[in-house]
Amino acid sequence: MKVAPLTVRPDRMEEACGVFAVLAPGEQVASLCYFGLYALQHRGQESAGIAVFDGDKVRLHKNMGLVSQVFDQNVLELMPGDRAVGHTRYSTTGSSKVCNAQPLVFMTRLGPFALAHNGNLVNTAELRKQLLVDKLNINGLDINSSGDSELIAFALQQAVNSGMAWDEAIKAAAAQCKGAFSLAISTPEALYALRDGHGLRPLVFGHLGESGSAAWVVSSETCGLDIVGAHFDDDVAPGELVRFKAGEDHPFRSRWCEETPKLCVFELIYFARPDSRFFGESLYSYRRRIGQRLAQESPVEADLVIGVPDSGIPAAIGFSQSSGIPFGDGLIKNRYVGRTFIQPTQAMREAGIRVKLNPLRDVIEGQRIVVVDDSIVRGTTSRKLVQAFREAGAKEVHMRISSPPVTHPCFYGIDTDSQDQLIAARFNL
Repeated sequence: MKVAPLTVRPDRMEEACGVFAVLAPGEQVASLCYFGLYALQHRGQESAGIAVFDGDKVRLHKNMGLVSQVFDQNVLELMPGDRAVGHTRYSTTGSSKVCNAQPLVFMTRLGPFALAHNGNLVNTAELRKQLLVDKLNINGLDINSSGDSELIAFALQQAVNSGMAWDEAIKAAAAQCKGAFSLAISTPEALYALRDGHGLRPLVFGHLGESGSAAWVVSSETCGLDIVGAHFDDDVAPGELVRFKAGEDHPFRSRWCEETPKLCVFELIYFARPDSRFFGESLYSYRRRIGQRLAQESPVEADLVIGVPDSGIPAAIGFSQSSGIPFGDGLIKNRYVGRTFIQPTQAMREAGIRVKLNPLRDVIEGQRIVVVDDSIVRGTTSRKLVQAFREAGAKEVHMRISSPPVTHPCFYGIDTDSQDQLIAARFNL
């Protein structure tokens, strides 16, 4: 009998998904959406999809793989329209299967809608039970995917079919959900953007062309706006619904709930791209300041500061600037290695860190080094890194981490391990 191999969880916090949407009559919205998703690829690498509205007609294309693998020029040319919703996925709730890929397209009495979701619901069991009962009472259909995003779509579909207009239906569906959800939704009439009451996951919007051109872009991060040449206007506020319509120079904004804002700190520390802007500042600058503060709080005598690529580098530069210890490139990253790769033997698994990161002996040998990383989850990667640095001839290895200790699992869209596997929950660091 063959025994299924154990799933080895990565020693990192895995990202949430990325959503992107565009309303731009007369433009190639499918291509704009493609580039927006390309800029958000770091948020999810399992599947990608785009739904394009051409009047009441919707064209949907989605599949497993990277954005560049799912789409090509021929596919994009067959998707004309004036608004598009796109998604790139990392599975937090729901398995990695094409049935869980987004956007989701549903039909209602008012026509179709497309929905893309970034985040994670915490009341999926309760919501699924409620929706299955209601759904079966209406038309006997079952829920198909294992993801929580479909539950949001079903809630919206039921709200519309019960007689509500789009704005009220979206708010009613959101009110049934608990947890993290930043949504981009397209209907035959408009494009919508919505965040949960706490604003756990980011969502921004901007405009294309001159101000007042009524061409709008919604993105998980500002880097998605930058890549298509859109101008940043504002964040979608926590608990806010924003509606964009063709021909209207300003979006309609309304609050659907009032909660305390609680943006996930790891968006700032790790998830989001360093060129994205939060609170008027690039995350590169923010992470560099964290490194400067880290050097003040945890000083050390050393010869060289090394950042773990890529997310640890800005903090390492800040640590170097504040401490006066020179910064150096001591780790080379293989940028062609994906999140999963073949590990045919136990020996290969144990040496897996070398597949992605390899130390530079010429830089490290005989040096007292400070290694700066953004976080520690299980600690297995850090242990392998320290071992690799010592084998490369480092005299001393000092670890410095720019994030607070990860002591508890997250249920809002970060795929962390169980608490007994988190090193900071088991040891005093």
